[in-house]
Amino acid sequence: MGRNGILAYERITARIADSPAKSDRRRATIHTHENCSSECIGGDTAAAAAAAAELRLPAVLGSLAQWKVVAGFSSSSRLFPHLNPTQIDPSLLRDSSTRRPVMESPEPSSSSSPVLLNIGGKQYATTIETLTQREPNSMLAAMFSGRHTLPRHPDTGMVFVDRDGKHFRHVLNWLRDGAVPAMSESEYQQLLREAEYYQLLGLADCLNEKLGWKKDEIFSEAELTRKDVIKCIQSPRVRFRGVNLSGLDLSKLDLSEVDFSYACIKNANFNSAYLRKAKFRLTEATCSSFQGANLHECELIGANLEGSVLDKANLQSVNLQDACLKQCCFIETDLRSAHLQGANLVGANLSGANLEGANLKGAKLAGTNFECANLQRAYLREVDLRETHLTGAKLGGANLLGAIR
Repeated sequence: MGRNGILAYERITARIADSPAKSDRRRATIHTHENCSSECIGGDTAAAAAAAAELRLPAVLGSLAQWKVVAGFSSSSRLFPHLNPTQIDPSLLRDSSTRRPVMESPEPSSSSSPVLLNIGGKQYATTIETLTQREPNSMLAAMFSGRHTLPRHPDTGMVFVDRDGKHFRHVLNWLRDGAVPAMSESEYQQLLREAEYYQLLGLADCLNEKLGWKKDEIFSEAELTRKDVIKCIQSPRVRFRGVNLSGLDLSKLDLSEVDFSYACIKNANFNSAYLRKAKFRLTEATCSSFQGANLHECELIGANLEGSVLDKANLQSVNLQDACLKQCCFIETDLRSAHLQGANLVGANLSGANLEGANLKGAKLAGTNFECANLQRAYLREVDLRETHLTGAKLGGANLLGAIR
């Protein structure tokens, strides 16, 4: 113990010995703390602290805390090792003017402790248990494992992550319940990017499965690319019979006389393509687009084009016999002299289309829209026109023998 510490200790013990009553002793003790405090500030701090600790009085700790002479000490146990913290009155650890804790040891965080997150500006509240239990090998689990010191906002205590916060709620719901809501394909892809960033392997696998099912429902993966097709069509004779070209963008290409028979071209884009005399026999082409395409004299016997768009396309003399054209769109399409015998045109839209001289014998026309269409000299034998929309249609010279009207 240093010289200043010894002097402080002697003054403390002397004053206590001289006081005859407990009340006087208490006053002497408190008064002594003032002297001890001044000694601590200008003298041997550790020695004075040890001297004061010999009294083993909670009042010592309270007065020192109130007068804030404990600067540089992280907790009361370091300043007064003889005191049991559980025996100290908490009120003594509070500033008398503000009633705020002057010094407190931080509580250890538990798995159920709340965690505040700021993900790209969106705020979320969750627990360490949620962030670490389901995906223990993820980046989030590593961040909140307790092994790393995370920078937090000085006022809110939030942990900031520079990612798009829109889909983080789905990330949290996955970590809580292991569930993924029904979403569009593009939203699944966006959430997959977040899952890959946070290294949530379980969520990524689940999303890949859902995206796989989505593709199976719409179309399977194309076997060739647009570049492959361009290389092929440079050959003298091009055949894509039975090839899967689903989803490809083949717009504006010269595909004249190419054989697509038995091929799968679902959701393909043939907009403004030149397809003169191309063959599409029994082709699967649902939901494809042929807007403005030239299909003059093409063969589409038995092809399935349900839900396809052929607005303003050139289908002169095209052969669509027995083809499935349900819900197809032929707005202002040129279908002059087209062969549509036995075709299924249920719910198709042919408003403003030119079907002059077209053969629609036996075609299914329930709910078909022929408003303002040109059906002059069209062959409409054995068709049921009762549920068709013929407002403004031109029927001059049409063969309606056996037609039901």
